[in-house]
Amino acid sequence: MMNRWHKHILLGIVAATLWLPVTLKAQAIPVDAQYTQIYDYIDELLTDGIIVHQTAVRPYTRTQIAAMLTEAQQRDSLMDKRQRDNLRFYLNVFALERDTMVDNYVQYTDHRTFNLSLANPQFSYLTRNKMFKMSIEPLLGMDVMANRRGALIKRWWGAELKMDIAHHVSIWGSLRDVSYNGAIGLSSKYYPTANDKMYGARIAQPDYLNNVYGMQYKEASYGGDFSDSRGGLSLYAWFGSISIQRENIRWGDSYHCSNILSGHNPAVPMLSLQLTPCKWFQFDYFHAWLVSNVIDSTRYYMENTTDGTQHREYRPANKFMAANMFTFVPIKYFAFSLGNSIVYAENNPQAAYFIPIAFYKSLDHLLTKGTQEQNQNSQAFATATIRPVDHLKIYGSFYLDEFNSARLKKGNKENNPFSYLVGFDWSGWPVKGLSLKGEFMRSYIACYTHSIDVLTYASNTYNMGHYMGDNAQSIFVEAAYRPIRGMTIRLSYTNDTKYNSYPYLRVARGTGGKINPEEGISSVIAQKPFDKAIFRNDNVALDFAYEVHPNMYLRANLTYNNARGYDNLTQTIGCEDAGEGHTAQYYLTKFYPSYLHGANITGTVGFSFGF
Repeated sequence: MMNRWHKHILLGIVAATLWLPVTLKAQAIPVDAQYTQIYDYIDELLTDGIIVHQTAVRPYTRTQIAAMLTEAQQRDSLMDKRQRDNLRFYLNVFALERDTMVDNYVQYTDHRTFNLSLANPQFSYLTRNKMFKMSIEPLLGMDVMANRRGALIKRWWGAELKMDIAHHVSIWGSLRDVSYNGAIGLSSKYYPTANDKMYGARIAQPDYLNNVYGMQYKEASYGGDFSDSRGGLSLYAWFGSISIQRENIRWGDSYHCSNILSGHNPAVPMLSLQLTPCKWFQFDYFHAWLVSNVIDSTRYYMENTTDGTQHREYRPANKFMAANMFTFVPIKYFAFSLGNSIVYAENNPQAAYFIPIAFYKSLDHLLTKGTQEQNQNSQAFATATIRPVDHLKIYGSFYLDEFNSARLKKGNKENNPFSYLVGFDWSGWPVKGLSLKGEFMRSYIACYTHSIDVLTYASNTYNMGHYMGDNAQSIFVEAAYRPIRGMTIRLSYTNDTKYNSYPYLRVARGTGGKINPEEGISSVIAQKPFDKAIFRNDNVALDFAYEVHPNMYLRANLTYNNARGYDNLTQTIGCEDAGEGHTAQYYLTKFYPSYLHGANITGTVGFSFGF
């Protein structure tokens, strides 16, 4: 039995452990990657060599960003005037993380414990002992897009709450109600019926090959309508955090779209762990509950109907994902990350996949190999960044879906399904505020796909990797200029090409249901990749964004795009393009929103409180 002195010693150790990190003033609340201005500024400081931090895992937490801003403050002599103005601006945005009160325009405040501002609507509160902090912000915005087909109006409203308790507990939540209204103003030449107008307003769908965040639309006669509720609870200390949250995660260095985890799919609920015990190492893990959109015929409700019968309401199959990432910074300007993941479908979460540090393919073999059936869907990946000189960043990511060493032998026509991405960022020299970025991505046949629908690398049917999917190529270049604090002008060009589309089919033949290697996936991955284009889109965009006050934006955009499909009537491989094949219009309709078919010049203006 524990005596009184043992109890006092134990309580002392616990107290020391808990109160040691108070001086760090941490807050483990993620900063949504859609808040692009702060991420752009952090990237600029990293590329210029002013601060050092890993960039492979996003979103950053408010703690991490506040720490990077504090580090930059100590080296502000290396900045130009605009960068210093930005630094002062963002130090105020993240004031609560530094245990100080924000300072805004048109405000009611005592400058110590609370601030109610109207210029950028927000309420902030900080107790005198610094043990509780809170902020509440309304979210409101509207974009009006117009081209030869008519106008689309996107509007959203909601609110966001962030709280931190005793420097060890963070609670946050937000709700955005979003709609795309296309029932008014769309030309009857392109949308003759109300139904055409409704679907014409939907610019994000799982098959669409564009970099628009995924969404699950509700039925709406005027176009697209959806809500997005995010939030979480995090317990943290100086060395890391453990959280239950619903957020978008992006793994892999990129500026346009990552090929590992892009965050392109709707956010998913997850248990997550992040450890940063020292400056040169970070560990990330999550176990997520994905949305399969696949019916489980064994699970259903019985619904009573007016005719006295009962109707079966089938439920979706369970789908989960576990993933980890080890990030190392062995020297100041070089970082690399290694990780692996598994998408699996069981009635209940599998305890083995809650082990953070594990090679999930090995666990999968242990759990499923004895059935002599298909395993779950596992992946491996890596990403690296090097800054050889100030102002230059070079990066690359590699995603491996499946590997067989026999495919590396000379004469074997089969390719291992994988994706790679390389890019660079040249910033701040010879012209201050000017940057040039370039990114190239290729993914091979059958990458991100699977023969079992419920095991695909997707949630809500949206691919979780690069939005172009398999057998595809993407080229992105951008020149950006930042003349004053908070203002960014971008000119970008994107070329996206989708080649022959093959589903992942396994063909069983002969006794015992053995797979015949002459058909199915073996014949598909033996096809020449990047051979025949079935869809291509060129996009030239001029963007203007100005953050007037914290999270208060003015935006304008002028875009030329040319989206077209190509006939593919001769495909003979046992896949979706077999037999009579498909026309150019089929691919154009499948892969791109009708509002942007063909050649278009589209203008957009908008504003927002929040992002």
